[in-house]
Amino acid sequence: MKKPVRSEMPYRDCVGTAVFNREGLVFIGRRKPEEDPEDSSETGAPWQMPQGGIDKGEQPLQTAYRELFEETSIRSVELIAEAPGWIHYDLPDEALGIALKGKYRGQRQRWFAFRFTGDEREINVTAPGDGSMPAEF
Repeated sequence: MKKPVRSEMPYRDCVGTAVFNREGLVFIGRRKPEEDPEDSSETGAPWQMPQGGIDKGEQPLQTAYRELFEETSIRSVELIAEAPGWIHYDLPDEALGIALKGKYRGQRQRWFAFRFTGDEREINVTAPGDGSMPAEF
C-alpha cells in the first residue's frame, strides 16, 4: 500500500474542552479501549478531555457544547475562555494513513475552558447524552 503524502492531506477540524469545577479541578476521562476491553495501558485506554469533530455548518463553540454533552452528559457550564486561535498537530509518520480514519494529517483544534456549575450527579460517562451514542469514557 502506498504511503499517503502528508502535505496533500487536510487537517481534521475539532474542538477540545477543559471543564473546571468550583475547586479548580479539571475533568479528565479514561477512554474505553478500542480493541481489548481489558487493556488499561496508556496506549489502550489513554486519558483525555472531552473533544470531537466539528460537523458541517457547525461553529466551534456549538461543537464544544455538543461534544461535552455527548461524552459526559454535562450541560451546566459557563464559558470561561476560548483559545485565541487554532492549535495544529501532525500525526507521527507511523500513524499517517491509519489514525483518524486514514484521511487526515492531524487535527486543527479550537479549545474552550468551561466552569462546571451543576451537581456532580449530572456527569454520566457510561450512558452520556441522550444515550444514542456509545460511551467513549
